[in-house]
Amino acid sequence: MDSWMLMILVFMPGVWSGDWGVTFGDQCALRGGSVVMKCSYDYPWRDTVTQVGWSRPLFTSGTWRLHTLPSLPSPPDFEYVGNLNHNCSLKINNVQPTDEGKYYFSFVTTSDKWTSKTYAYLSVNDLTAVLKPSTVKEGDDFSLTCVSDCPTPTTIVWFKDGQQVPTPGFPVRREDAGSYFCAVLGQETVRSNSVTLNVQYGLRRVTLSVSPPGDIVKGSSVTFNCSSDANPPVEPRGYSLYMDGQLISSGQEHTISDLQPRHSGLYHCQAWSNVSWRGDDMMNSTDVHLDVLYGPENVSISVDDQQFTEGSSVNLTCSSVANPAADNYTWYKRKDSPSSSSWLQVGWGQVLSLSSLEASHTGLFLCQARNSVGTGNSTALPLSLKTEDRGSQIHLIIAVVGVIVLVTLVVAHLLYCKKQRTNAAEKRTAIDSKLSGEGLCSSSTEDQLDTVYANINTHSSSRPRNNHHKHYVPSFDEAERIYTTVAIKPRNNSRAPQESLATKGESEDSVIYSTVVTSS
Repeated sequence: MDSWMLMILVFMPGVWSGDWGVTFGDQCALRGGSVVMKCSYDYPWRDTVTQVGWSRPLFTSGTWRLHTLPSLPSPPDFEYVGNLNHNCSLKINNVQPTDEGKYYFSFVTTSDKWTSKTYAYLSVNDLTAVLKPSTVKEGDDFSLTCVSDCPTPTTIVWFKDGQQVPTPGFPVRREDAGSYFCAVLGQETVRSNSVTLNVQYGLRRVTLSVSPPGDIVKGSSVTFNCSSDANPPVEPRGYSLYMDGQLISSGQEHTISDLQPRHSGLYHCQAWSNVSWRGDDMMNSTDVHLDVLYGPENVSISVDDQQFTEGSSVNLTCSSVANPAADNYTWYKRKDSPSSSSWLQVGWGQVLSLSSLEASHTGLFLCQARNSVGTGNSTALPLSLKTEDRGSQIHLIIAVVGVIVLVTLVVAHLLYCKKQRTNAAEKRTAIDSKLSGEGLCSSSTEDQLDTVYANINTHSSSRPRNNHHKHYVPSFDEAERIYTTVAIKPRNNSRAPQESLATKGESEDSVIYSTVVTSS
């Protein structure tokens, strides 16, 4: 029995041999995680362990002193997982950088006490997320890894903006942008630093907003604000505001004070980015219709018949310019009294019809137009009855009769002149016929006619002579001038027998030309 016991002591040193000692090694822990400091100790086999403890050297009062960890069982951060036999392991939870350093183990037996001559060193490190590059354009590749100076756990998970996500894929999308950190599966408190992935992308959406919302009334102010979805964000100078296709201003914000109806129209915002998307670096917002509301303006009354005669009918129409259009019209007539005057409501609707006008209808009429924004009044329209002016009608009739008489006299005069010219032409024809008939009687008559025409003053060298007994017949105007110069001259060499004939011819010719002269 003693020999058997000796063999056990030989082959189990530190347990049965009775040697004093502590055995452990260094450890590396991740911040936020937990670690077990592996430890074993030996003591004489006859002793019984009554007390164990861990301590750390701390620098206090200018010197290093061992400070015993809280008595076992310890708080949650330090947990003794050994026993009072030979296992002296220590578990540290929620490891922090302040836990890094040297650790000693000591124990007390029934015969003595022992403190380890060596120490276990605890190193505390972080998980580190590494992102390369940190800024990428949509569609590019990037690298995201999780590393540590301690042995890296085999199972790593990733979180984006606090939510666990699969490892980002490639190529990168704009949705992949965000803040990332890695952690140990099952120990999510062991997490790395955060890294931010910046994904640049071109314009996706441009928005134009109007403030304040709701109805925009004339005289108020309105502010346009442009925004967009792009990375990097569009700079303020990269925005432009347009109205009905015309540039209004540049900048992200534009304010119009004292709105007027002319400001109504379609507005849109245009944004420019230095990162293109599908080859385009500009984008427009959808159109925003600005509708400036205002009450009735330029209210006026029009009349379909200006002849306000007794017994006639007249329609008064009220019109205005408004947005929205006036939907209510009220008519008023001024009522005068010796002491005061007031406006009496006389009708509704856009048209006021007055049938069979009489004296009671005379006076001042006014129209009031109304819409959802406000009201507007017209200027007063005077209405008075008109009497027929008979004197002016008589004057008009006299003037017409005078014109007719004047035209008749002019026409009669023209006809008279035409008749006189016709008679003169007939007389010339008769004269010519008579002259032609006498030329056929005898040669002596021809001689006498030659004598008659001998003193005619011709006015054109181109007139034909009386050759071959043919006579030139002048025009009516020429005849008046020519025949007035005719002189009947007797021939000096006439014989007695011929005198009677000459006398006879002279008498006849005198009668003829006397008639011609009279016609002039």
